[in-house]
This record gives sequence, C-alpha cells and structure tokens, in this order.
Amino acid sequence: MTQSKPPLRRGWTTGSCATAAAKAAWLVLQGHEPPASVWITLPSGREVAFSLCQFTGTPDAPCAAVIKDAGDDPDITHGAIIRCTVRALPSGAGIVFKAGPGVGTITRPGLPLPPGEPAINPTPRSMICTALAQANNNILPDAEVTISVDNGEELAQRTLNGRLGIVGGLSILGTTGIVMPFSCSAWIESIHRGVDVARAEGLPHILGATGNVSEKAGQALYALPDIALIEMGDFAGGLLKYIRHHPVPRLSIAGGIAKMTKLGQGCLDLHSSRSRADMAALAQLAAQHGAPDGLPAQIKVCPTVAEAFLLSSTHNFPLGNLIAQKAWDVAHHTLAPAPVRLDVLVFDRMGTLVGKATEAALL
Repeated sequence: MTQSKPPLRRGWTTGSCATAAAKAAWLVLQGHEPPASVWITLPSGREVAFSLCQFTGTPDAPCAAVIKDAGDDPDITHGAIIRCTVRALPSGAGIVFKAGPGVGTITRPGLPLPPGEPAINPTPRSMICTALAQANNNILPDAEVTISVDNGEELAQRTLNGRLGIVGGLSILGTTGIVMPFSCSAWIESIHRGVDVARAEGLPHILGATGNVSEKAGQALYALPDIALIEMGDFAGGLLKYIRHHPVPRLSIAGGIAKMTKLGQGCLDLHSSRSRADMAALAQLAAQHGAPDGLPAQIKVCPTVAEAFLLSSTHNFPLGNLIAQKAWDVAHHTLAPAPVRLDVLVFDRMGTLVGKATEAALL
C-alpha cells in the first residue's frame, strides 16, 4: 500500500518578512525589549507570527532581522535574512521607504512604482504601514523604513530584475503575504511586469521565449535589446492573455520543437508535468500536408517530438514550419482581438531556426 505524500508546506513572501522585521524594530525604537516574535496582519486579514533572528543597529535606528522561510517552494530567497531598520521622522513626514544593501532601486517606468523608488512593492508597503500603526496605538507613525537583504545583490542576478530595470538587489514582493508552493505566480507576475516595462518604453517589438537557447537565437535574429526579452518559460498563456489586454505592436514567440508542438495543440501551459505532446495528432498533421509514405506512422510511435523532427528531416519534410503555423494559430486566437503583429519561431537545441510562421495559412 502506497503512502500519500504530505501536503506541500506554504512559505512567506519577502514582504511578510520585512513587515515583521519593521514591526519588531519599531517596538525596540519605542523602548521595548527586543521581542522573540511578532504578529502581523496579512492582506487577507489573517494574523500570523514571525520569529526574529537578530537585532542590531543603534537606539535611534534599531534593526531587526527575519530569516525567510519559503516553505516547499523552490524560491531563491529561501533562507535569506531580511533586515529592517526604523528611525523616527519629524511629525507629518509619514512613512518613507528606503532601499538598503541588497534591495534594488527602480530605474525604468512601467512598474507599479516610479523610477527612483526602492523596489518595495505596494502590498508590502501597505502591510508595513499597518504593522507600524498596530505597534503605535493604531496611529500611523512618522518613520523611515530601510529594508535590506543579506547577499541580495548576488541573489538578484538569478532573477529578472536587471532586465526590468531594477538595479542593486532584490525586490520586496508579495500580494498575499504567502508563498504557495509551485504556484508559479511569481514567474507570471514577472512576465506581466516585463510587458509593462516594454510598453512604458514604447518598444515596437518584444520576444517571449520558452528558454535560454530560443531567447538568444530570437534576439540575434531580430537584433532586439535585452529589455525587449520576456522570459516566458512554460507560461505561454500568462504572456498571451496579458498582451491581449495590454497590447504591443509586435510579438514574437520563440521556443523549442516540443514546446511549440504543445502550443500548436492548444496547450497554454507548456510544462512537462502539465501537458504532453500528442504524437498521433502530430502524425496526422504531417499526413495532411503530404508527408512521404510511412513517415506519419513512424511519427505516431516516436517517443518524443525531437525524434519525430529528426525523422522528418531525413525525408526533407518541413515539420518545423507546420509546428510553427499551428502554434501561430493558437497564439493568434488567444491574443484576439488585440491588434498585435505576431510571428512564431521554432528552434532546435543548437539555436538553429527550423520553423517559422508569420501569418494565418490554410492548414
């Protein structure tokens, strides 16, 4: 008898950790002993407790720290130390947010905050304001809040921050305060912000790619700047549906043979665990377009799309273009009615263009 796996453990966003650290630091600033833990309020209204791992700073500017626990989510910030330093400001100043070491600064328009602001998103800012008011007899104090992340600048190199114009470190994120394991919400959010930045910059052409090889090959083909590149990954639907409501003049979709086959078969989530290529349908597509005798039957029993493509290549049959066209049809339908010029590029593992579609065709 097989045992069921335990449920995946949820974690906390950087915004929640910063909120707890800010509340603890404010309490110390008011003369309280450094607390072992504090309670904060999530956007849902739920109350949760956080343990503090360290207190530093000075009596006029105490600093509290929380170790981020991302639960069972493969988050690069899991285990990072989130610090918050709080100091009092003159009456009427309100809450002023600052980026400390390891927290980025926004340099481009299109994000939820204007250029020059620390990359502390609106929801974490609101959570921090609520926490400080709770610790101040329900009155919002006048205070400077500086958030930092140990090794944040190095961690940020593994994110899309540089491409989005966030320099110097990580963003303090979170819309619910909770990290849902493998929810993919952070990736999709980064896709949306990438489109927002491209639109704000007035870019005429952006490229969404499933991976590094197709991204580099597509960028070279069109000589696109880095800011025009959207790391779509497996979330074709996340990109296409957002552009449907936030159009750009031109969009290129680039990907490998297998993922573009799945897109052409109507899959908008291209992850291997959530969608599979239908080899029988691929064989039928080849047969409908004049594939040599015997090739469709061989394609049907191929274990992978890559193998089917190699077989087609030995017969000089343009399977890549058929895959690109079917993917174009699905992407165009998903974008409609947005007036977006669309093309689809299919690359092999070496970055060679093996299929392209730029408009509707009779298939």
